[in-house]
Amino acid sequence: MRALDETLAALKSGEYDEKLRYMYACDGDVSFYSSRWAEVIGEFVKTYGNAPDIALFSAPGRTEIGGNHTDHQHGCVLAGAVNLDVIAAARPNGTNTVRVQSRNYKMDVIDLDDLEIHEEQFDKAIALIRGTLKYFVDKGYDVKGFDAYTISNVLKGSGMSSSAAFEVLIGTIVNGLFANNEISPVEIAQIGQYAENVYFNKPCGLMDQMASSVGSVVAIDFADTKNPAVEKVDFDLARHGYALCIIDSGADHADLTDEYAAVPADMKEVAAYFGKEYLREVDPADFFANIKAIRDKIHNDRAVLRAFHFFRDNETAQKEVAAIKADDFDKFLTLVKRSGQSSFMYLQNVFAPSSPKAQAVAVVIAMCDELLGGRGAYRVHGGGFAGTVQAFVPVDMLDEFKTKIEAVTGAGMCHVLSIRPVGGYELK
Repeated sequence: MRALDETLAALKSGEYDEKLRYMYACDGDVSFYSSRWAEVIGEFVKTYGNAPDIALFSAPGRTEIGGNHTDHQHGCVLAGAVNLDVIAAARPNGTNTVRVQSRNYKMDVIDLDDLEIHEEQFDKAIALIRGTLKYFVDKGYDVKGFDAYTISNVLKGSGMSSSAAFEVLIGTIVNGLFANNEISPVEIAQIGQYAENVYFNKPCGLMDQMASSVGSVVAIDFADTKNPAVEKVDFDLARHGYALCIIDSGADHADLTDEYAAVPADMKEVAAYFGKEYLREVDPADFFANIKAIRDKIHNDRAVLRAFHFFRDNETAQKEVAAIKADDFDKFLTLVKRSGQSSFMYLQNVFAPSSPKAQAVAVVIAMCDELLGGRGAYRVHGGGFAGTVQAFVPVDMLDEFKTKIEAVTGAGMCHVLSIRPVGGYELK
């Protein structure tokens, strides 16, 4: 930690500017970022009173580039951290109570003597905090009470995984304050998944947390989820004349938990036909040779199609990594479009069957197809059913693309992002 007044002075004087340029992958003026960090310190003081010193933490949102709904089946993904994040000012408070105030939300208060699961807190942020604390305590760390104030510009319901960023942020805070930063980024991600699965009661894979925690663009193989293979990949969009856009369709992820849960459930139903728990354990050749028998037994064609998607997209994600390494950007774009087509046709996560007339994501995909005219690439982004579309747009047509897509979605709905080189981070 650093003296609070000294930290504010350093932000104002520009002492942190180079770190901020690196952290947010930007050139030139970083006053927006330094003022944002000063703001979170000011809000901390307003909420908890003045403090002699302070620690600053950040965790980014993420973009999924390849491998749509493959992680929960122990498959392969390609994902990256983006330059939108959740930031926090925090410090120990000398009590046995953890207090986390997130802007525009009710303060979450947790007694460290009560770290068991609270079913009435399923789907609430306090559950994620409690689960994270429990994991560190069970690891033998002497976790004490602390205060934190958080501010986020990770778009909620955007497919950028604001919940995963929050999980990684809390894990990074506890790691920095009480574990001497001994927990690796990979394990921080696993802690976030544990909190979401067990305490938040939401089934999820590990991709979102891993991309946020590790940072940069990473290829991840989840064959062994306890020790996933994580490889950073050099991915320079600007050198190829492209920009990354995340387009908000305007549809919300709220009340879609059942739709998300049905995806791994369907895939596991097919895996169970072969006596396996996850599709990664099934030989693709065995699947394709037994489609009729699978259909006859499980009477769930949607599950068969979703398994088809898994085998296709698991392979596509690996081919995307190979294309990037070979500097074959045209091949990469072709594979992105292939992944998007598979999600639309076979995974079927572009709209919710329960609301067949609400197809905002599909409309955005159709607009991308129309506006890009064969250039670039586009796909449903993240969990799907609602939320956002990802597009790789040639820089020479970026302004026109943004203007025309926002004529349909609304102003400010097309976000031009950068890949962030660092994940969960303590700004010192």
